[in-house]
Amino acid sequence: MRKVVAGKLHGIHVTEANLNYHGSITLDPDHCEAAGILPMEFVDIWNKNSGARISTYVIIGERGSRCCILNGAAARTCQTGDQIIVCNSLYLDEAQITSLKPRIVTFDRDNCILDRLSYSVDFDVHGRYRFSILDDKNVPLAIPALLSGE
Repeated sequence: MRKVVAGKLHGIHVTEANLNYHGSITLDPDHCEAAGILPMEFVDIWNKNSGARISTYVIIGERGSRCCILNGAAARTCQTGDQIIVCNSLYLDEAQITSLKPRIVTFDRDNCILDRLSYSVDFDVHGRYRFSILDDKNVPLAIPALLSGE
């Protein structure tokens, strides 16, 4: 079994850091559903501003609020306005990798969804792994162009 990406909120902005609350991250359920992230699921969080990396669990906030609130000890790793990546994962047998299509959601400065993407792994004509990022119509995107904006 391998641990692989299942979904990702890429570039969401922290709306609040609440040290005096139970540890977790509070997220808008609309955002979680778009990426396939469940309430109480453990996620990894990577702060694009500071480089901090933590693991915590998801609490669902108010639908439509576009919230991204770091709570408890997690609040020490981020400042309001920081851009973060929230990623869930799963364990998968390597033979199943081509059937997985992780959902990736990107955001603007106000935490409105910009893009709904997915990752895809398949095989080239030589039987080697090939990785693609697909748009919401399953059309491959140019990976170097997409990555240059990170």
